[in-house]
Amino acid sequence: MQLHSITGNSQRLDGGAMFGNAPKAMWAQWVEVDDNNAIDLACRALLARDLAGKTVLFEAGIGAFFEPKLRERYGVQESRHVLLDSLAAAGVSHEDVDVVVLSHLHFDHAGGLLAAWEEGQPARLLFPNARFVVGARQWARARDPHPRDRASYVPELNALLEASGRLELVEDGGSAPSLGDAVRFHVSDGHTPGLLLAEIVGPGGEGGVVFCADLIPGRAWVHVPITMGYDRAPELVIDEKKAFLEDMLARGVRLFFTHDPGCAMAGVARDAKGRYVPVDERAELHGEPLAA
Repeated sequence: MQLHSITGNSQRLDGGAMFGNAPKAMWAQWVEVDDNNAIDLACRALLARDLAGKTVLFEAGIGAFFEPKLRERYGVQESRHVLLDSLAAAGVSHEDVDVVVLSHLHFDHAGGLLAAWEEGQPARLLFPNARFVVGARQWARARDPHPRDRASYVPELNALLEASGRLELVEDGGSAPSLGDAVRFHVSDGHTPGLLLAEIVGPGGEGGVVFCADLIPGRAWVHVPITMGYDRAPELVIDEKKAFLEDMLARGVRLFFTHDPGCAMAGVARDAKGRYVPVDERAELHGEPLAA
């Protein structure tokens, strides 16, 4: 199996929103911030080749489906579909992908499933040969969102996924038929109901890689008390994160970050004060084996 970090379209968003109730004096030490209080965010995917005999893409980023006005509103930096270019650089077309695993269906994680915006053209689903793996409770949320996060979903995408006939829903504690025991799913509810944290399982259940999605968007959020303003239940995020990191540390599972612009993957350790910290950071992955 080979692992590649796949760059998607990037964003610039308000730093205060990304760090919840943490004061700027704290989070400005961890990220670069401009005069408009905006910070850089990646929308990074993980490509696994020959995982359970399949080519598997974990998430699709924000993509380029927004019309220009909305692209500007949500801080999307590029008009082209960067994910497709990055896949091509890794020797893969979207037609080659067998499975796309989606932690949740917010547009910055699933919008890349759609073709780039063209004036006068309807939304079009890419990845014609892929199964789409989504948590069952997240699917229910996407179809009937709360007013607080309604704008985070793309109704056209939901309809296209359902019409594709290739949707696989994972129940809590369950697995995806297309991936079997090769991928273990942890479930989180603090950011959004039924968020899937997909772990590529290492030998003996140790030494794997887990896609941290929005439970831990990047290195700064490894700090247990740090949450986002976008989280539906920040206290629950903290409790979930603590248990999650303890498990990953105990089994030597590395963390894959979707939104950290400078780090794709890191191990987790405890510092002298007992706090969780990222270690052995990797900016990019280019065909590394799971055990690398």
